[in-house]
Amino acid sequence: MKTIFITIPWFIPAFKAGGPILSIANMVNELDEGYQFYVYTSNTDLHGLPIAVAIANEWTVYNDYTKVWYSGKKDRSQQLVEQVKLVRPDVLYVIGLFDWHFNIVPLLYADCADKLLSVRGMLHPGALGQKAWKKKIFLQAMKWMKLERKARFHATDEAELGFIKNVFGEEIKVEVAANFPRLFPVQQVTVKEPGELRLVSVGIISPMKNYLWVIRALKQIKQTMHYDIYGPVKEVGYWEECLLAIKELPANIVVAYHPELPAHKVSSKLAGQHVFILPSKSENYGHAIVEALSAGLPVITSEGVPWLELAEGKAGINLKVYNEESGIRNLEETIGFFAAMGSEDYEIYSKGAAAYIRERVDVGDLKMRYGQMFR
Repeated sequence: MKTIFITIPWFIPAFKAGGPILSIANMVNELDEGYQFYVYTSNTDLHGLPIAVAIANEWTVYNDYTKVWYSGKKDRSQQLVEQVKLVRPDVLYVIGLFDWHFNIVPLLYADCADKLLSVRGMLHPGALGQKAWKKKIFLQAMKWMKLERKARFHATDEAELGFIKNVFGEEIKVEVAANFPRLFPVQQVTVKEPGELRLVSVGIISPMKNYLWVIRALKQIKQTMHYDIYGPVKEVGYWEECLLAIKELPANIVVAYHPELPAHKVSSKLAGQHVFILPSKSENYGHAIVEALSAGLPVITSEGVPWLELAEGKAGINLKVYNEESGIRNLEETIGFFAAMGSEDYEIYSKGAAAYIRERVDVGDLKMRYGQMFR
């Protein structure tokens, strides 16, 4: 039995922080043999919003082989170090890079011979470009403290392995294992008439996701559009720009914003939609993209995601989104392409989406890779 102690800023029932929460939740749901997990997290969601947990500051049962500690602000770091000492894990699995309590403290002070640091896309050039000077200072401080020598690293693909070594050097030990997905049943193909389209996005509202470009592209579309956006606002100023752009849309374009979408409701909100759109500058994994594909929604996204060659699989389209003018033009053309489809052509893409993701996900292989990583 391997004991894995996980430190992560947010965990179920928190959901506003997106991908990392799902990555760890999916992992502890799938690795059901030979492991005991202890998840040390906060008792809040993104931005310090409280979450409904029965008990804080003690271990509570999440499933048969997982316990969760929802820590309050008081003595959070001290309790973390104490619990690692009491649990005596085989592996201390640190999720994230820039959080003092859940990333830096366990690397510096927790007593465990085998520490594994999962950067979760935070070293992707697109991610480092956001608040770049703060992150540059932080990474320089990490190197000064030699924190990169205190852990192995976890990359979710070969590209992330390269990003880690670009920052910390070629000699760094990096394990590669993809995230565990959550695959939905394939939904009944939604009726599709030429000249109309239902778009949906699920993701945190921030410049990384390029919502504003999508909205500006919609302004040029002549067909009838309904666009549902699900996700908490991470950057208020950016969302205010989006709202101003929405006000300028013509009458044939309807945009509906929904601030919250708990993980257990995602599948039902994808039902009845035609196309999932999220042209992110970068995605470490893109759980929402995977879930949409699995449900049979073709995806419009960027080339900065792991899920490439969508067009070849008739599962969607990967766009170049490096330049605003050309990015918006590419979005406009691609949205128009799907809007012009009738049911027969759309069904080909819907089936292609579901087949694409199932061909690329092998849960048995993932379990083997995690077994090697947690050796």
